Amino acid sequence: MSSRPAITSRAAWTVWGVAVAAYGLGAFHRSSLAVAGIYATDRFDISATQLASFVVLQLAVYAVLQIPVGLLVDRFGSGRVLLAGLLAMSLGQVAFALTDSFALALLARVSVGVGDATTFVCCLRLISSWFPARRIPLVTQLTGPLGQIGTIAAAVPMTWALGRFGWERSYLTVAAVGVVVALLVLVVVRDEPGRRTLSGATMSLATVRTSLALSWAETGTRLGFWIHFSQHFSASLLGLLWGFPFFVRSEGTSEATAGVLLTVMVVAVISMAPVVGWFVTRFPDRRSDLVLGSIGTVAGLWAVVLLWPGAAPVWLLTVLVVVVGAAGPMAMIGFDFARLANPPDRLASAVGMVNQGGFLASLTIILVVGALLDLGSRDADGTYTPGAFTLALSAQFVLWAVAAVQIWRLRARFRVTEPARADR
Repeated sequence: MSSRPAITSRAAWTVWGVAVAAYGLGAFHRSSLAVAGIYATDRFDISATQLASFVVLQLAVYAVLQIPVGLLVDRFGSGRVLLAGLLAMSLGQVAFALTDSFALALLARVSVGVGDATTFVCCLRLISSWFPARRIPLVTQLTGPLGQIGTIAAAVPMTWALGRFGWERSYLTVAAVGVVVALLVLVVVRDEPGRRTLSGATMSLATVRTSLALSWAETGTRLGFWIHFSQHFSASLLGLLWGFPFFVRSEGTSEATAGVLLTVMVVAVISMAPVVGWFVTRFPDRRSDLVLGSIGTVAGLWAVVLLWPGAAPVWLLTVLVVVVGAAGPMAMIGFDFARLANPPDRLASAVGMVNQGGFLASLTIILVVGALLDLGSRDADGTYTPGAFTLALSAQFVLWAVAAVQIWRLRARFRVTEPARADR
């Protein structure tokens, strides 16, 4: 790799912008079922657990592929891997649009998950190649939330498109957008300034195993994993699948209001990113305190909403989605600890491990909520009762408790192993 750029060029922002667009499209694909879930239930004649399996399968594929994708990026470069990912997402969405078979739809979501898994790691590698060292933390902090603009498009606009144009036309249009973004990647993205592609050496299986073991052995990698785990799953639970049914069927909001609430959550994600970026730059010794405080705040608000007698008022639901969304950028703090603990030649695998944390938590809670809903009570027309939603969504508290204990334990160890870098 060439020496790091000394200044931020216009080309760097252009390459980053296209990469973020690809990441945003992946976020759209992940989130589209949040508003299409009711349509999918009717189209495929499936239960809540089967509906959850669409998202869980896609998230599982995403999480499992994070480390292999990092290795592929090291070997073949960001541009080629990102292009292949976009084509896989588009092909998957075409199949998802046209089939009415549950089994084939699951295979289509696998293809979407494969493509989605490439976007974030490629973004981080391009940032490292194109931006000066002093810019990397800020650009990294902005990447995740800006990519979530795709989630906004999966809320109100997708709700409108499904109601106006139907299932097939809506998803075929999304697939076409993926082809357009792939063309932009082909034309614009270069792996580093002055080089279109950057290929690495072939790694043996033994070398890969050793590298992964060394990355996971670092306390900072594991601390980053649990930070990402703790901050990511509640927003995913709402934004990817269960938020829309929860607001409409448990809290009695209109579909339009539910779409707006999900949009507000994503706006909170984007708006909070610069604040978190400023905080961790100004107070690097308080990063884990910020994360633990976020866990307590989000869990406390969920407790208030779930224990509220009757349907919670819209103002309280608005506060909930704002706080849940604000926790999203704090997941990025996990990458700081991994970056501090690992040498450059192992950073890609460490980033993949940290990124797995949030998505493993997300797929776990989404599947558990679906299973608990199926076990819960239903109204005469077969819809899930508010009590069933309260029981199912309470499963989140178990994940927060586990994550908080791990973060508390590992940050103490990190202060011993990395005293010059640890927060206090």
